[in-house]
Amino acid sequence: MTITDLIGELASRGRHSFTTAEVAQAAGVSLTAARASLRRLKRKGVVAAPFRGFHVIVPPEYRRLGCLPADQFVPQLMAHLGLDCYVALLSAARYHGAAHQQPQAFQVMVGKNRPGISCGEVEVVFHARRNVERVPTVRFNTPRGYVDVSTPEATAFDLVGYNAHAGGLDNVATLLPHLLSRTRPESLAAVAPLSPVPWSQRLGYLLELVGARDHADALEAYVARHARDAVVLAPTHDGSSVVREPQWKLIVNEKVEPDL
Repeated sequence: MTITDLIGELASRGRHSFTTAEVAQAAGVSLTAARASLRRLKRKGVVAAPFRGFHVIVPPEYRRLGCLPADQFVPQLMAHLGLDCYVALLSAARYHGAAHQQPQAFQVMVGKNRPGISCGEVEVVFHARRNVERVPTVRFNTPRGYVDVSTPEATAFDLVGYNAHAGGLDNVATLLPHLLSRTRPESLAAVAPLSPVPWSQRLGYLLELVGARDHADALEAYVARHARDAVVLAPTHDGSSVVREPQWKLIVNEKVEPDL
């Protein structure tokens, strides 16, 4: 059986990813011969390689992308690499109906920094979180399986903690009411210990700013118990106007203007 036949058989069985070594062994050819065959199929747009030695089968409807959509191969790739991960930030917010525009890149949280992926027109960026395996997720089905996405509550903390990768604090504040509209305030406080305390201080202030008082109240007691020092709202911003919010032990050094 040729590698082309093997790939067709994999697709017929619902398999849309494979490794070079896997098809070489199944076809009874060397790795060099398998790579040569896969290069030819890649030029035809039949397969794509988002990672060295890892390939995806590209059906006709995605040939213009030059790859499968990210959520249809990232879970399989991360499983191949043995890495914990979840869809995060703006990509997660979109799954929960809180992002009004498609993020330019698919955002994935992993345990350690790693380079992003470019596969045709598909871009994947990775962000690092030490306790990635403990962050609560919810599973969404895709045409090629499923993808794990941070819960709305966990996404809210990530958006605050990684706001520079989420369009800034203005955009984060805009998303929060939509993201948390169907969640219980106590469920937000329950995941607070998974993140640095300053994230709770900043998130509580932003929730109060956008009128999500119930959710802000749920964090207020946690902040009162655990926040030892005052922190700035925007660590990378040197604002000329500084306001102190004793309730959150927060130094407001940036004016946040959500689009509500």
